[in-house]
Amino acid sequence: MVTQFNQILEGTSGKPIVYDVYDPKIEKLEQIVIFCHGYKGFKDWGAWHLVAETFAAAGIGFVKFNFSHNGGTAEQPIDFPDLEAFGQNNYIKELDDLASVIDAISNGTIAFANKTDKCKLTLIGHSRGGGIVLIKTAEDSRVHKVITWAGVSDYASRYPSGQALEEWRRTGVAYVENGRTKQQMPHYFQFYTTFFENEERLTIRRAIRSIDKPILIIHGTEDPTVSIKEAYQLHDWNPRSAFYTLPTDHVFDARHPWETITMPDALQKVVARSIEFVKR
Repeated sequence: MVTQFNQILEGTSGKPIVYDVYDPKIEKLEQIVIFCHGYKGFKDWGAWHLVAETFAAAGIGFVKFNFSHNGGTAEQPIDFPDLEAFGQNNYIKELDDLASVIDAISNGTIAFANKTDKCKLTLIGHSRGGGIVLIKTAEDSRVHKVITWAGVSDYASRYPSGQALEEWRRTGVAYVENGRTKQQMPHYFQFYTTFFENEERLTIRRAIRSIDKPILIIHGTEDPTVSIKEAYQLHDWNPRSAFYTLPTDHVFDARHPWETITMPDALQKVVARSIEFVKR
């Protein structure tokens, strides 16, 4: 396996996309996975590096990246040194970032040894990233399969209403505390307006109903962050999807930092099921 860490890709939104490549360097590479992190996430969170290594060991190319406005920087891709960028993030920027990564793999900017012309691309999205990969799969013919890990089923319901919304509109910014870093993380009001200006495109129900490619939905039954009900919604909207639940939490029993050399049992099961689905 050959790895490249903290590589820089110029996106379309004025900030770099920092990415890692795990190339199994096998004789004929036929499968590549792109992994999208979730809200307040980043490519180096927890055990994601072990996930990437396991896919590569199974002969699957793997790319994980930071969304350009996730709050990290090229110099410090872990955690959130750039809260201004975090505040300016939105779903359209994340879709554009993912498109840039797909483009870079397609045109060879992100290079793999022995990649075939018919290499099949799978998207995996965790949490909020689950919605992003479903929307992108619905609109990009280069995506062959898609997997959600603890994925959300709806974005609109996560916005405030009533007095909280009016206060956000009045001040132009709302703050959410990061439970781990204790940072007050801003959301500028553009996060609200950009969503509703693009609501049809950003409706996950519309996207998943239109997908005629293989879909795998994985969710923990004890997830306190994204309810298992959202996984059932996704499956109901596309009954052809494969569906796998297990008794675990939102991050499959992983934590940050993850300092052991093996993944937790739940994450191992998630990865094994995902690899089987990609190679099927």
